[in-house]
Amino acid sequence: MRHRSVACALMLLALGAPAFVAQDYKANLRPDDPAIQYTRAPLDDAAARLAHDIEHGAGALDVRSGPLGVLPALLARLGVNVDSQMLVFSKTSIQAPRVSPDKPRAIYFSDDVTVAYVPGSPTMEITATDPVQGTVFYTMPAAAGGKPMLAHGDTCLRCHQGPNTAGVPGIYVGSVVPGPSGAPLHDASAIITDHRTPFRERWGGWYVTARRGEQLDRANATTLDAEDAESLVRESRQNLATLAGLFDSAPYPAATSDIVALMTFEHQTQMMNLLTRVGWEARIAAREGRADAHADSALDADIDDLVAYMFFSGEAPLKDPVEGVSSFARTFSGRGPHDRQGRSLRDFDLRTRLFRYPLSYMIYSAAFDALPDAARHRIYKRLHDVLSGADRTPAYTHIDSETRRAILEILSDTKPDFVK
Repeated sequence: MRHRSVACALMLLALGAPAFVAQDYKANLRPDDPAIQYTRAPLDDAAARLAHDIEHGAGALDVRSGPLGVLPALLARLGVNVDSQMLVFSKTSIQAPRVSPDKPRAIYFSDDVTVAYVPGSPTMEITATDPVQGTVFYTMPAAAGGKPMLAHGDTCLRCHQGPNTAGVPGIYVGSVVPGPSGAPLHDASAIITDHRTPFRERWGGWYVTARRGEQLDRANATTLDAEDAESLVRESRQNLATLAGLFDSAPYPAATSDIVALMTFEHQTQMMNLLTRVGWEARIAAREGRADAHADSALDADIDDLVAYMFFSGEAPLKDPVEGVSSFARTFSGRGPHDRQGRSLRDFDLRTRLFRYPLSYMIYSAAFDALPDAARHRIYKRLHDVLSGADRTPAYTHIDSETRRAILEILSDTKPDFVK
């Protein structure tokens, strides 16, 4: 059953007409296109399956006594680890009145689910990835194990479809200039961040725990000067192992906001948006009779952008090693899949870049596998051209021949349709 809610799910930036400029602008694709029908198509994602199970009596969520309410049970049912916890204190979401540096908003994620939680709020927010439709938005009561309310309407798309999300429904991470209350002082200075963003521009309005050397960023700080984003860098408290003492952490499962989790999430948000766009574009092209065209400029451009992003082209290099303070790096890497030599696209580097083998682990996602065959085969062709050395464009010079060979071997062992 599909329900509607006036609340939007995972607002990582402010509600209303976005004043934020994404790193790549793409015109909106129509959610009501006959090939898409975003608000009407049946859904098959983790939150929809949970809602179905609860509605049909397949196990209610247990509510624990104490401040966490239903959160632990919800994370467990959705397969989301607590060690992915990230904390944002800027007033940049539908929960803005409840969020502040004294009460940050916690976000947890897996490859296909995101949960947002604010202590004391009556509502938790969930996004889940439908393999075909992309990101879908939900809300759920925080204090009781009732039926999740599926919010899948035009209201959410006011902020969650546009330049920030590659023109399709999606989520994003933003860096703002927060004042002492957490409210952004200067909307025009807010930016969308991912693996390409320099550290000095990241995480304004976020708490971050890490060991990261002398690499400065905007985390863990507020300012009174709306015009001086660098004041956040100057005031930022670096290399924190815990956030205890900065706010009351008792209502949260952990007192950390892990840097490796946040860097991974930044990559994943835009990766998912680009996958959704290619899937939508390919389905629209098929409806219009363009599916087999070799010169579909719109789809080709989207695939080129997707492939470059998958290969971490333009990634901001790490100047010092980075180390998280939770178990996230270990548990994330352990999920694999691994090749016969024990290597995985989830293996972190964290010395000069995020991942040891710079090809996105989202190639294993259900969203990637659900891409129309014509689009997926074109992506595989582009990947093979880069990894074999046939494509020598500057966008891929950051991948040396040994690493390209290793990625090819990993894919050969873990992604059988890649080599067919």
